[in-house]
Amino acid sequence: MSSHLAHGMGTEPVEPDWPPLTEAEVADVVGPSRVVWRSPRPLSAAAVVERGGRRLFVKRHHLSVRTPEGLAEEHAFLRHLRERGAPVVEVLDVATRQEWVYEVHSAGLGTDLYRDDLSWSPFRSSTHARAAGAALARLHLAADGFEAPRRIPQPLVASFTIFAADDPGTALERYVAERPALAGALADHPWRADTRRVLLPLFERLAPHLPLLEPLWTHNDWHASNLLWDASGEVSTVLDFGMSDRTTAVHDLATAIERNAVQWLQPGFPVREQDVDALLDGYQSVRPLTVSESAALPELLPLVHAEFALSEMGYFHGITGSAENTRLAYAYLVDHAEWFTGDAGSHLVDRVRHRAAAAPKPPPAGRPLSDASS
Repeated sequence: MSSHLAHGMGTEPVEPDWPPLTEAEVADVVGPSRVVWRSPRPLSAAAVVERGGRRLFVKRHHLSVRTPEGLAEEHAFLRHLRERGAPVVEVLDVATRQEWVYEVHSAGLGTDLYRDDLSWSPFRSSTHARAAGAALARLHLAADGFEAPRRIPQPLVASFTIFAADDPGTALERYVAERPALAGALADHPWRADTRRVLLPLFERLAPHLPLLEPLWTHNDWHASNLLWDASGEVSTVLDFGMSDRTTAVHDLATAIERNAVQWLQPGFPVREQDVDALLDGYQSVRPLTVSESAALPELLPLVHAEFALSEMGYFHGITGSAENTRLAYAYLVDHAEWFTGDAGSHLVDRVRHRAAAAPKPPPAGRPLSDASS
């Protein structure tokens, strides 16, 4: 067993799917250096390294997960954000070695307070939740004007095409057909029946609010461990744009609520309502939601995880070959959506509806969300 363990689908550390970065391969990519910390994140191998007194972040992907072309999409978004003054890392290099592709970033400013925490871990305080909400709003303001089309089909991207479409049933069939590994993963599950039973009724509540949502490139993995923090508790750097894509601002905001406020790894899925309030208040203090966004946010919340869950299924079935993780990803797709139809989930949706409507609203956006799927 390796001495380096990774986060799994539960609360216990597991053997990593990808071998940890070695000193030799890091030196081959960045020159003489030493590894000072290896990330426990499960979907790639990554490390902080020191070279000539400077710290860098090196991430290695298998080419079946990310190609240089796939990385170029998110790196172009990072460059746009940096040019607009957003606190994101600088892409320094991309290198391919046999079946691997490496990306080298600056390490970012601030302290990585949550670096060993699981993705569904809570904020340590409502102060952090509010700061994260404000930082997300500032990122969305910086993202405005980045007009790249949505990403090409590839694993582990949190897109928003199926439930942004007029006919999500047809869009889902097309999404699956474009991803053979996902089609294989779904073969053992009643996915069409579960879509009709659970997901489509939720979509019917969202559909009236979609036409006035503005398309926007977004982070799509907004949780505390993808943020660096300064001494005052503010966000100083935003990390990890691997799941970014062209969605809409409320998709990103709903993701932030789903990832941080609902404790999916604890029995009963408790909700940190104070963090929901703080996150939304922080966001609206910088970028008040439009009337259309306020109406869409609570209805999108039960569906925001869906396309990433499907993407995970394809990844676990076709790349890592884990039948158990494929099963868990399917449960994530269906069971989490179904939770929102029960008492606790409905209460959270109502709370988000009330809080999102609490701030003054700017005029509605002008472009339909259908642009986001172009």
